Amino acid sequence: MVRFLPAVPAGSAAARRQSPRRGRAGGFTLVELLVVIAILGVLVGLLLPAVQMAREAARRSACTSNVRQLATALQTYASARRSFPVGRTASGISTHAFLLPFVEQSDAFAKVDPTKAWNDPFHAGVAAWTVPVFRCPSDPASALPATYAGNNYRFNQGTGILWANPPTDPADPNFGMPAPDGVFFLDSRVRTQDITDGTSATAALSEHGIGDFDNGVATRNDTFWPVTTPATPDAAMQQCEGIDPTNLGFQRFSNVGAPWLYGYHSTTLYFHVSSPNRRSCMFPPGRIMTTAKSGHAGGVNLAMCDASVRFVADAVDVGVWRAIGSRNQGESIADPSVR
Repeated sequence: MVRFLPAVPAGSAAARRQSPRRGRAGGFTLVELLVVIAILGVLVGLLLPAVQMAREAARRSACTSNVRQLATALQTYASARRSFPVGRTASGISTHAFLLPFVEQSDAFAKVDPTKAWNDPFHAGVAAWTVPVFRCPSDPASALPATYAGNNYRFNQGTGILWANPPTDPADPNFGMPAPDGVFFLDSRVRTQDITDGTSATAALSEHGIGDFDNGVATRNDTFWPVTTPATPDAAMQQCEGIDPTNLGFQRFSNVGAPWLYGYHSTTLYFHVSSPNRRSCMFPPGRIMTTAKSGHAGGVNLAMCDASVRFVADAVDVGVWRAIGSRNQGESIADPSVR
């Protein structure tokens, strides 16, 4: 016999006892959300430096590739023309301009007239012509004027502090100063056989950051003026390092690194006077020490005249650095950090 249970009124205490037990509503409490957010924040904080390091490693690799391409272009030029290109012409045209056909920029080279001054109206278009191989991705250079295309790579003038070639007039304040001993300088046409120290032991090019084009603010890429007249590289380095760069009275030149067309010590050339990433200074009239600099931590990319490339640490011995900078002084490079 089937027994029927009496109906239980809905909502009664008995009905509540008979219904399945319900869990609490799904979701997170405010405390749980805050804990999750805090954990995510910690994880992002841990990962961000690693991501930034990976990005810089990629930028540095691209920069090294640019240096290698330019060094190879130098070799190709020297093979075709039987000498390396000039460091600059009397009209101010840079080494970079002469390398254009060798870095797949023949269209730009067609707009260069070496017989005209770099700032002649004829050159207005090419002065603003961006050449990717001239730019290091580690340097954002956000202050560049629209009419100037930037450059992060400089060619080696040598270990002296004389900007031009030695004057012949005894009344000139630079009379008696030694001639440039690098590979690239005013009207230079250095041949491979002129590099008696060896192409594998002589610097061809390195790096330098682009300036802020503002003499009202001092930055590490600016060229400073200690208001002194050093007679030797040692004195120049000492006097340059001795100034207070925040004192705008020592500010001299901020239009650094552009345009690449302009063959100038703050645009396309550098000196092996002071070790990498130290201050750059000028000592008018006509004495200079523009230093290799980079946006990479700890050193600079350096290409030798045989097209080999290496990363040289900031801590390299200044004597070794100078030995690398000269082409014909017979020094020995004993520092393994530049091998």
